[in-house]
Amino acid sequence: MKGKGKCDYCLYYDYDEYFNYYVCEMNLDEDEMARFITGNYSECPYFQFDDEYKIVRKQM
Repeated sequence: MKGKGKCDYCLYYDYDEYFNYYVCEMNLDEDEMARFITGNYSECPYFQFDDEYKIVRKQM
């Protein structure tokens, strides 16, 4: 999976109700932000799979 498509599954990609769209919650520098907006990157160094059931599995 390349580009923003992978962001949909990232822990840091969240919906901002104030702006009414999804944003990356990581503090990106200027170059990283430009690549994020244009989708011109192959791998995000900050990608972390958003596993909402991780805590539940630990409790079992």
